[in-house]
Amino acid sequence: MPAATPGTPSLLRAMNDRAALDLLLTHGPLSRTRIGHLTGLSKPTASQLLARLEAAGLVVVTGTDGGRPGPSAQLYAINPRAAYVGGLDVTPGRVLAAVADLTGTVIASHEVPYTEGAQAVDQVTEALGGAVEAAGLRRCDLHRVVIGTPGAFDPQTGRLRYASHLPGWHSPTLLDDLAAALPMPVEYENDVNLAAVAEQRLGAARGHEDFVLLWNEEGLGAALVFGGRLHRGWTGGAGEVGFLPVPGRPLVRQVTRANSGGYQELAGVEGLPRLAADLGVEPASGSPDGPDAGPHGPEVAAAVALLARAAAAPEGAHLRFLQAYATALATGLASLVAVLDPEIVVLAGAAIGAGGEPLRELLEAELAELAPSRPRLVPGEVLRRPVLHGALESALAATRDEVFDTSR
Repeated sequence: MPAATPGTPSLLRAMNDRAALDLLLTHGPLSRTRIGHLTGLSKPTASQLLARLEAAGLVVVTGTDGGRPGPSAQLYAINPRAAYVGGLDVTPGRVLAAVADLTGTVIASHEVPYTEGAQAVDQVTEALGGAVEAAGLRRCDLHRVVIGTPGAFDPQTGRLRYASHLPGWHSPTLLDDLAAALPMPVEYENDVNLAAVAEQRLGAARGHEDFVLLWNEEGLGAALVFGGRLHRGWTGGAGEVGFLPVPGRPLVRQVTRANSGGYQELAGVEGLPRLAADLGVEPASGSPDGPDAGPHGPEVAAAVALLARAAAAPEGAHLRFLQAYATALATGLASLVAVLDPEIVVLAGAAIGAGGEPLRELLEAELAELAPSRPRLVPGEVLRRPVLHGALESALAATRDEVFDTSR
């Protein structure tokens, strides 16, 4: 069908259809009367709209609003089986895949641990295949897949940059190989950017158009959102703040070869056990339990355990440790705030999250001394698998735009 032109009945119908579908996503099951009230449509028009969407397989009747005075009314909801998407979170230790239906409900996941010599294509197909099988689907049932990795794929060369610590992901033909192995459209995004997508759609950044997300786990990074959109930069490297030269550390030359920089060395997790020992904090054993601890490498686990214990009793050596870490974080964050002037800064990643409210308050005080503006610092709310949830949300946004377009 040719594209609708402005002002035509088909375009107006498509606009009303999309408005109703978005309302069902936001509010859950709604009656015809409620949809008409929220959209401003008459009852006959709302009835025609719902009949059209039901015939297209986009909405289903889920029951009635029984228990209210008067006749019961049918309730309509998004058909979760109208489309499925996949998301993957890739780290140096494992590949985690999940499948979600059109409503965003995660219906299955599968994790593949990294093994020496494993190839990226094999890891992706095994992880995604396991999630699809657990969901009772086939890979061809997925409408779209988004893969989150450290670093970014250079748009000119197609090679992964800023992530030399990710084994098996640096072949110059990798994107072509993955496209050949997977039957659906596949998109790639930086992992910290996807954490920001998760916070923007589901968490602390909802309703905010300009924000920075500061992340500290295996690496130190940031995501930059302006006007509601991710800023990726010319090569996809915007937000690779670990490479920032900062006071307090010698300049790191040839940072891409070293896969580090001044800010990473100053505030990254690898230096926190030494910092804690220097300040008289006894080593922590193990890592904290709970959904925000997650599966991490030994460096992250050690840092998380130290910070969680210090935040639980923020006095003496523990307080000095939190203060020193807050100063280290603020040293680099002040540069971002001075240049970008964001409305809020979302504090995310296992290491920052483990410091809790005591660390946030200390960081806020330090930033007020070092930066000309004072954005509000807020803790991330998507604590469990934020990168994976961001990948699914990114895939869902594009998929909904396609399947909800009833003007085609």
